[in-house]
Amino acid sequence: MSMKARWTGILSLLVVVALLVTLVTSPATVGVANSSKGETYNGKAPKYVFLFIGDGMSYAQVSSAEMYLGNKSKPGQVVPQELNFSKFPIHGAATTYDSTSFIPDSASTATSLSTGNKTLSAVINMDITKTIKYSPITEDLKAAGYKVGIITSVPITHATPAAFYAKVPNRGLAYEIGQQLAASGFDFFGGGSFEQRYGPKGEDKDVLEFVKEAGYKVANTREEILALNNNSGKTVAINPVLDGAAMNYELDRNKQAGELSLADFVRKGIEVLDNPKGYFMMVESGKIDWANHANDAAASIHDTVAFADAIEEALKVYRQYPNDTLIIVTGDHECGGMSIGFAGTGYDTFFDKIEPVTMSYVEFEKVVNNYKNNTTRENAKLEDLMADIKKAYGISNFTDYEMSILRAALERTMIPTTEKKMTDQEMVLYGGYEPLTVTLSHIVNNRAGLNFSTYSHTGLPVPVYAIGTGANLFDGFYDNTDIYFKMAAITKLNQLKKAAGI
Repeated sequence: MSMKARWTGILSLLVVVALLVTLVTSPATVGVANSSKGETYNGKAPKYVFLFIGDGMSYAQVSSAEMYLGNKSKPGQVVPQELNFSKFPIHGAATTYDSTSFIPDSASTATSLSTGNKTLSAVINMDITKTIKYSPITEDLKAAGYKVGIITSVPITHATPAAFYAKVPNRGLAYEIGQQLAASGFDFFGGGSFEQRYGPKGEDKDVLEFVKEAGYKVANTREEILALNNNSGKTVAINPVLDGAAMNYELDRNKQAGELSLADFVRKGIEVLDNPKGYFMMVESGKIDWANHANDAAASIHDTVAFADAIEEALKVYRQYPNDTLIIVTGDHECGGMSIGFAGTGYDTFFDKIEPVTMSYVEFEKVVNNYKNNTTRENAKLEDLMADIKKAYGISNFTDYEMSILRAALERTMIPTTEKKMTDQEMVLYGGYEPLTVTLSHIVNNRAGLNFSTYSHTGLPVPVYAIGTGANLFDGFYDNTDIYFKMAAITKLNQLKKAAGI
């Protein structure tokens, strides 16, 4: 080979290398983006990003819902009916521990998802010293031009939604969290209401006044919420029918009366956020967690199915804009230690036992409390409640063992809470919940072949499902903090922040 040909080859190689370097370092929308944790994404940034969080949802919660639906559509056959997000092409899994415990809470896990940082239980977007504040991805995306929406079925100031707009040393500071919601400037909040409308001493002004002063429209009737669109401006949409400050369980939602669902809020959120620059929406199904805390498998199953209905609204966006949409579905942690299997049913499950359940533990507890308020402890009899039990749970043929534990539970129910605190043994049996109600939930669960190991969270990993632009990054097994860095890489967050001067 001549010297000229050799130098020509070297120069050609250098040109190719220079072009590759240019592509890698270019801040263009299409190219390679790197997050600060080394996540690399080579592709187009999505305009529409959805992060769905099933609070307390892991594999058992998803699988039990699918088995229930399968058994309902094809009785007697072992054919689960997949939920829409289970059909996503990408499946991953994430660990959930926090800085001091393998069993985390929602504040620390939501902080991991929103900022990529581990912290203490109960702490939202601050470090373990509670002195350093972390910026959630929503804050940076908003500053870079995205619109932002936060939706939940539980109070809007609860730990998971709060982690996407607030920074506090303790999740219990709900009034302060509400003030930070008003100051966030985010475009849409929907679902549950505020846990603390007034300050701790009750002397401060209504937090909704802060919200209105910040330029938000507060929509709290069905008509106002259904009328929202992308000309509505910044909006806080509060469900007009609430269980405290949360939406009702799906089991208790009055569909005939048109009571709004989580899917309704996602649909409206999409309409409000619609704009040429794109948006980021976080949606939490918070009462999956609450149902599993109470060991109410039926309520958990129905809220998981309702969660899938909400995800369907995002899938409509994906089908219309498949190259501009990313949908991620995960849990923040597992709750209840739900297992598909019970010693009393061996290798069998009977999901038809779940079908007759007509109300959540919350609604049946109202029945029990009404009975308790109108009956003396000496005159209380389980037989008095049998008609109500059959209506709520579809059971009338209890075994001798079941009757014995129900009678013991009713006896404990009739003791005034001011008279005797639950013993350690009673806490293991009832978890601090209404004794008769939680015992009935256990009987239904066990008859179906389901069981719970705790009334608290567990340290189990959670599934991660993804579809759309950048979804491949969510394949594999990783930590929950990595979900933030994957989202940051896919949205090219570092480049957006640099361009916006952040």
